[in-house]
Amino acid sequence: MQKRDFSMIFTLFSPSEGKRTGGTIGGLDTGTLLFGLAPRKAILDAYNAIVGGDNPDQVLALFGLKKAGDAQPFIADLYSAPTMPAVERYDGVAYEYLDYPSLDAEASTYLQARLIIFSNLFGPLRGGDLIPTYKVKQGNSVGDFAPERYYKDAFNAELDALIGGDEILDLRAGYYDKFFKPSRPVTTMKFIKEGKVVSHWAKAYRGIVLRHLAQHRFETIDDLLASQIPGLACREILEKKGKREAVFDIL
Repeated sequence: MQKRDFSMIFTLFSPSEGKRTGGTIGGLDTGTLLFGLAPRKAILDAYNAIVGGDNPDQVLALFGLKKAGDAQPFIADLYSAPTMPAVERYDGVAYEYLDYPSLDAEASTYLQARLIIFSNLFGPLRGGDLIPTYKVKQGNSVGDFAPERYYKDAFNAELDALIGGDEILDLRAGYYDKFFKPSRPVTTMKFIKEGKVVSHWAKAYRGIVLRHLAQHRFETIDDLLASQIPGLACREILEKKGKREAVFDIL
């Protein structure tokens, strides 16, 4: 049997509030988005209407910001603004520890294809999908649209079909469970330091795990769990209905 080019794991991941600016001139219509641009057009148009409108308070509320100057980097038309791969666009804690720019070509290609990021504006994206900079505070609606409900209705079945029989490593923060409910079991991770579950710094360890996975491209999640992930030791694997949870001690 011929060996697959990629491991049989899809990783589900959160976006970040922080985003890099800039990118390649071209615009959304020249990029390739998972499941296409058309199903997203209504919510993207609603975003553009707010950002390009004459109500700065509405813009600040959408962005979750207080100062107009802080909003300025995100004031742009979504369809014509420069784009870059989603896995490069985000620069929060998890992405700092992933350190995507330092990965080799094979690891980069792996993340572009096998990483699914759940954006508060664009919904599910492959790591390599080209997107502009934008700003939507987690939990905010975009006009009349609640992104988590909008994209669950639009893409849940399509994501299930895309993943098929592959394994799912779910490294999302809890809020992003609302965007997609897999029909098959998933593996999640919990990180413990000095007997306490880590919350904020869990983002860092999710980034470390994702980097390790991209570098080694394990064929199964069991292979990943059996490996030596930097700074972590797998304590136990708990089987629960619909998922299993790998519990790690932080070394």
